[in-house]
Amino acid sequence: MPTTYKYSISNLEYSNDDTKGVLIAHYRITATDADESVTSYGTINFTPNSDDPNFTPFEQLTEQTVVGWVKDTLDTVEIEQSLADKLNEKLNPTVASGVPWNTDSE
Repeated sequence: MPTTYKYSISNLEYSNDDTKGVLIAHYRITATDADESVTSYGTINFTPNSDDPNFTPFEQLTEQTVVGWVKDTLDTVEIEQSLADKLNEKLNPTVASGVPWNTDSE
């Protein structure tokens, strides 16, 4: 099954004035393959400008819009490769842990 990537916004911090311009976006990127997944969490700072013709009022924002801002800011290729590597390690572990003297039969 191919790996899928889901970008989501978990929270927005915005100015406490009439513009409510977004200052910080909290995002998650989840990579999923079969029944396993790994997640990356981060934040991105923005400098809102309500005079910009592309400014979107807070009440009109959608998750898709903010995800677009996040993707435009991030190196998505590098992040998705890092998540794919972590997911591959989870699906095909190269390291195990434990001690030989503890067994469940005792």
